Amino acid sequence: MKKIYILFITLISTFAVEAQVSFGNMQNQISRSKDGINVFDVQKDNREFKGLSIDLGGAFNMDFQATNSFNDQSANSTTVTTTPTGTTTRTITGYRLMNTENNFTLPAADMYIGAQLFDGVRVNLDVYLASRHHNDSYVKGGYLQIDKLDFIKKDFLADVMKYATIKIGQMENNFGDAHFRASDNGNTIRNAFVGNNIMNAFTTEMGMEVYYNRNGLVSMLGVTNGNLNQSNEEVFYTSGPNTNTTHSPSILAKLGYDKQLNKDLRVRLTGSLYHNANLGNANIYSANRSGFGYWGILNNNAYKNTITKTDANGNVISTTTTDVATTFSKTSTPEATFNPNFKNWATTYMINPFVKYKGLEFFGTIELASGGDKAGSDDKRTANQYASELIYRFGKTEQFYIGGKYNTVSGKLSNADAKEVTVDKFEASAGWFMTKNILAKLNYVNQNYKNYSQFTGDPATGNLNNFYGGKFNGLVFEATISF
Repeated sequence: MKKIYILFITLISTFAVEAQVSFGNMQNQISRSKDGINVFDVQKDNREFKGLSIDLGGAFNMDFQATNSFNDQSANSTTVTTTPTGTTTRTITGYRLMNTENNFTLPAADMYIGAQLFDGVRVNLDVYLASRHHNDSYVKGGYLQIDKLDFIKKDFLADVMKYATIKIGQMENNFGDAHFRASDNGNTIRNAFVGNNIMNAFTTEMGMEVYYNRNGLVSMLGVTNGNLNQSNEEVFYTSGPNTNTTHSPSILAKLGYDKQLNKDLRVRLTGSLYHNANLGNANIYSANRSGFGYWGILNNNAYKNTITKTDANGNVISTTTTDVATTFSKTSTPEATFNPNFKNWATTYMINPFVKYKGLEFFGTIELASGGDKAGSDDKRTANQYASELIYRFGKTEQFYIGGKYNTVSGKLSNADAKEVTVDKFEASAGWFMTKNILAKLNYVNQNYKNYSQFTGDPATGNLNNFYGGKFNGLVFEATISF
């Protein structure tokens, strides 16, 4: 945090010395206020370049959560597994899900630092000041956005750059449209609800994206180095037979149509691709380090798992008691989400229809994901997600809204599993934009887990699975500010 303060003080000192520097005169920037809702990808404007200009912004949210978790596990249970060589008896004692208080969760905060460096050239840095995953401030990403090539020569390729944009850096990669309506740490003003999609596509890999948007055409092609954490160190993968040690670039693509047909009706339809041919672990569904909308979901308190093994004659061979620790962590971020945990390779497609007629708004997600079943195997495993949002915005400036969202994900956690698991969620929300920069919302959630096995790991000796017959529901009140 000290480094952030030093940077801020340095910037202010620089402004005092360099009188020609202005504030907030940024070109082609999507608003961080209510005005940025339903603005996708990149945008062009006609703002005149007036020299070096600095942008400072922030986002903050505070949640009061009142939810309860349930599952079908018993507090005490005994199972017996018999084989020709003997029996294994598992005795569980003292199991229960962790209670959560109706209380505030950790607030999240972001800071945005940007500069208009040249006509059509802008740099942006996103900083997580407070997030669940890190105790200290850290950089989410940064990128250079180029909308003109006048730094090469005046009006160089002007007819092309009138519609084209280039982004270069380590940034939130543009896969699909859903992430433009999702919560991102302190920045939750774009999300009409509290939770994101259950299978949350989000990653910040180093790369470049090139956009060409013209007369309703939406297009983007991108490439990254496939890495979430950057390093040139040689990587050794030791787990699994013949584990894939090659790491390929990730390919991103988007193609669609977006048109305001008249003053009341706007339609948008896009299809997107993310593909990596060779990798160790897929980042696309595991890279969000800022936390999600619901905390303390389906975590167990500590309990005991006692395993007694006997031979074929009933003689006791061994008795072992394991103290199973709580699964709750103040810095973990997997709760209320589904990660298919693909290995070796990953390909996913997303289709997003969007229709807005006056104040009525529909947004959908069809997501078809596939990847390697496990380390050292290219065998294909799939997971499919479907989501639909219906929102009605009303008031003189559409400052009020009510909405509902249904989301379901199905897929096998391993090809060896007999059944696919399913997670489904319903959310209902009501919100009030007190100003363009301040939003208060009340959200109801009901999420269910189906076909999860009763035990994890070895069926005879494994611990209890918290998602067996799992569900959670309740209310969250969220206040968010973004500027």
